[in-house]
Amino acid sequence: MAGKLKIPHTYLIVFAFIILAALLTWILPGGQFEREVVDVNGTPREVIVEGSFHSAEKAPQTWQIFSALFDGFAGKADIIVFILIIGGAFWIMNDSKAIDVGIQTFLTRVRRLDKIRFFRWIGVDNMIITFIMLVFSIFGATFGMSEETIAFIIIFVPLAISMGYDSIVGLSMCFVGAALGFAGALLNPFTIGIAQGLSNLPLFSGIEYRLFVWLIINVVGIGWVLRYAARIRKNPRLSPVYESDAYWRKREAADLDSIDYHTPVSAWITYGILQVGMILFAIAEPLSTLRIGNSEYTFWFIPLFTGLFAVSSIMSLRKSVHFFVLNLLVFTIIYLIVGVMGYGWFVKEIATLFFVMGIFSGIAMNTGANRITKLFIEGMKDILSAAVVVGLAGGILVILEDGRVIDSLLYQVASSMQEFGKLASVSMMYLIQTGINVVIPSGSAKAALTMPIMSQFSDLIGVSRQATVMAFQLGDGFTNMITPTSPVLIGVLGVAKIPYEKWLKWVLPFMAILIFLGWLLLIPTVTMQLNGF
Repeated sequence: MAGKLKIPHTYLIVFAFIILAALLTWILPGGQFEREVVDVNGTPREVIVEGSFHSAEKAPQTWQIFSALFDGFAGKADIIVFILIIGGAFWIMNDSKAIDVGIQTFLTRVRRLDKIRFFRWIGVDNMIITFIMLVFSIFGATFGMSEETIAFIIIFVPLAISMGYDSIVGLSMCFVGAALGFAGALLNPFTIGIAQGLSNLPLFSGIEYRLFVWLIINVVGIGWVLRYAARIRKNPRLSPVYESDAYWRKREAADLDSIDYHTPVSAWITYGILQVGMILFAIAEPLSTLRIGNSEYTFWFIPLFTGLFAVSSIMSLRKSVHFFVLNLLVFTIIYLIVGVMGYGWFVKEIATLFFVMGIFSGIAMNTGANRITKLFIEGMKDILSAAVVVGLAGGILVILEDGRVIDSLLYQVASSMQEFGKLASVSMMYLIQTGINVVIPSGSAKAALTMPIMSQFSDLIGVSRQATVMAFQLGDGFTNMITPTSPVLIGVLGVAKIPYEKWLKWVLPFMAILIFLGWLLLIPTVTMQLNGF
């Protein structure tokens, strides 16, 4: 249409934020806090020294806006490599059509529940979306699932497309679900654990009210997604990503009837190699201790899963290699959870796990080494745009840090609260944490930066330190779904092929509701006597 406003490319939008960050380094005064390393729940953390803020020479950023991409790539190299490896690994698996087979088999079996009046009244698809979002919300609330959601986008976006929805619904199943849990954190060691440790509070105390907060946030968040999903199901063209979803619809349209269901010898060999590896792992690690919040559970997890893999693999191999590949995916996710909760795995270990999954998926399908290599490269090419925008977004924080304006900004806004009452002060803390999250999306880094100031300030105005932690928790959580400096958000959008501007259009009203809800949930922390507060 002639005269139609053309929306800038995602790269241009993120680069505009880099320019804005550079302008702030000219406008805001320079300043810095002194920092020291303290022990927080057994982990050394760098925190600011109380009363140590001092002026520092400004460092206005100019030509650095062009080097921000390089610095962003260097700073976010782990996330970028993680995205590339995930893309390559899943491209190998996608070539087998195993995920397509799994999605269609799953939907066919689940939709048989439509014959039951109760399930038909609720809506089977609504049950699927709700269940998946709750699972990821629990992961976000208990062990802080965040970066890991990038790997699940390639599973749930095709699932949503097959169900008649769009990529936003697919992304919401895992990423938004985990973000809701992250905001309503119950036992998250990276937010609640650090914030309470720095505030000298009993670890994970006040969980009763946090459980209530988590439930309310999930009811509202999942309800919003279900409402949107129903609207798109009625008219898919109402989706803001209908055009970009052509990529996924084309992949979903694969002819499953032409698939040759068989089990080559290479699949049995793959099973044998993996089984031996798991047995050796089980011998080396017979007992594993999984940590959920402040609790620990020690059990023979690895031997148990080794045995389950043996049984399920033989059953799936007797059907078809496609089901064996799906079984491999399921146990990859199981070992991911065990690794994160029991062994402190992060993106390097998780990327390695999925890399192994991709390689052995190809071998099981009797794919040649050259073909596997080619598929891996094609997968990295397909997802390269997501990796580039993560590096570009990382440059925003580099500009602000090099310009020495983050500390001075924090000091100024904290000082401005001294004349407010209790509720107004907690509300301002919430807004400050929400605003800071735009430039510092890391929950653990922000806790180390802000809680030494906020907890001391809460003592002066007579507000519970728990209320201050709650303001941090909610302010840290919601805007993870919107800030362009978050490598996780940019990563999941890139993998899902959702332009940032399209996502922004969808998520803004959702954010307004969640932020207002967060403020309402803060009111009882200063007006009521709550257990642990």
